[in-house]
Amino acid sequence: MATSNMASAAYGILLPSSLASNTRSSSAKNVVVFPLKHEDGRLRRLVVCAAEEADPSPPNTTTTTTAPSEAEAKAAKPPPIGPKRGTKVKILRKESYWYNSIGSVVAVDQDPKSRYPVVVRFNKVNYANVSTNNYALDEIQEIE
Repeated sequence: MATSNMASAAYGILLPSSLASNTRSSSAKNVVVFPLKHEDGRLRRLVVCAAEEADPSPPNTTTTTTAPSEAEAKAAKPPPIGPKRGTKVKILRKESYWYNSIGSVVAVDQDPKSRYPVVVRFNKVNYANVSTNNYALDEIQEIE
């Protein structure tokens, strides 16, 4: 089934990638054939020809920018937040059931906007029979 985008409806029909296997390619255009059976029994077909859209903005030849290589992109990756997985930590949150207890880090959310990114697992369960909890970075202390 073909889908359309209102921005490109004046230009033609957008086909989903699932129909790419039904396409027959030539050097100039792509063709998709949909067989249709008419109510009087005659076999008809709907043929959709596609051509690549032209770039709507003219290329700017005065400025040249180069894309960073993969090595530079990996080098620009920020350092990991919080302790590594498996690290033993001491809980400093006073209202926590596990205050001053030691647990091991299960996971650390790398999103800087996360309020409690560190998931800690304990050997002892609390009153609700739960053995894990999330903590902020300033509520835990790494133990060597």
